[in-house]
Amino acid sequence: MQRLFTVLFLSLLLTCCNNKGSDKNQLIGKYKTIGTIERFDPALDDIIDTATKAEIIAEGFDWSEGPVWIESQNALLFSDVPQNIVYKWTEAKGKEVYLTPSGYTDSVKRGGEMGSNGLLLDPGGNLVLCQHGNRQVARMAATLSDPRSKFISVASSYQGKKFNSPNDAVYNSDGELYFTDPPYGLEKQLEDPKKEIFFQGVYKVKKDGKIILLTDSLTRPNGIAFLPGQQTLIVANSDPKKPFWYAFDIAKDGLTNARIFYNASGYDSSSKGLPDGLKIDKRGNVFATGPGGLWIFNKEGKLLGKMKFPAATSNCAFSPDQKTLYVTNDMNVLRVKLR
Repeated sequence: MQRLFTVLFLSLLLTCCNNKGSDKNQLIGKYKTIGTIERFDPALDDIIDTATKAEIIAEGFDWSEGPVWIESQNALLFSDVPQNIVYKWTEAKGKEVYLTPSGYTDSVKRGGEMGSNGLLLDPGGNLVLCQHGNRQVARMAATLSDPRSKFISVASSYQGKKFNSPNDAVYNSDGELYFTDPPYGLEKQLEDPKKEIFFQGVYKVKKDGKIILLTDSLTRPNGIAFLPGQQTLIVANSDPKKPFWYAFDIAKDGLTNARIFYNASGYDSSSKGLPDGLKIDKRGNVFATGPGGLWIFNKEGKLLGKMKFPAATSNCAFSPDQKTLYVTNDMNVLRVKLR
């Protein structure tokens, strides 16, 4: 009987220890969650479960922006614009400083949104940064595995005048770069004495390096992406007086048939954020950061739903299989599971 009691006691003790270890592992893998989903159309159910919560995978930033998933590193890169840093996040290590300085390399001290903003990979797999402080789109002159603050300019001026502060960008299948140029990286924005171009443009960089102005009619061009087929360009306008997403047909060296893809006028003024960065999936669904959170449209511009957050969202990026969306959300970076 005593031997049986001893065996039972040891078995119970071993079970308790194993359970404690399991609890510890579960805690390591857990993240705080945030957000609620508002459904406007049943088609949303094919995109995301309306009970889904966003996971806060990293936090403590001044203003997170411009995420891009790097498959070779199994990592997310994103900017903290005021800090002038690109961060790296992995499941194993969490957040780490990846590159600093990221968008402003001058020795003269300055404030404001001086760092990198939008990040993307060029057709050769090199990191390309929209640099607010340096007022250019630039390619990092280093490998992704050995990042360094050495940059080669891709586009720095138009007709001899410095850009305002390139914000977001996208490559087409021909290797041509489309980017937006609002004034947010200038310390005094529209009133900044260093501003050289009087409008806020959308541009294209051809493969030979020639820069073409596509439109100068938007007040605050920001996020930019192609619908599938690359015949239509969507551009967000982060102007509280004109909170629109625009659509343009793409011509050889220009844009035609300008129209409003979606008009967010009349949104709840207590909601933080404006039309900002966006990404479009292979089915043509548009995931657009906007007032109050993440807005989801179909390719015709019908609002399907919103994922609502208390802080302003700025941009987003897909995993390669488009089953996960990473969202920069002011001081946080979020992960959202899609269907």
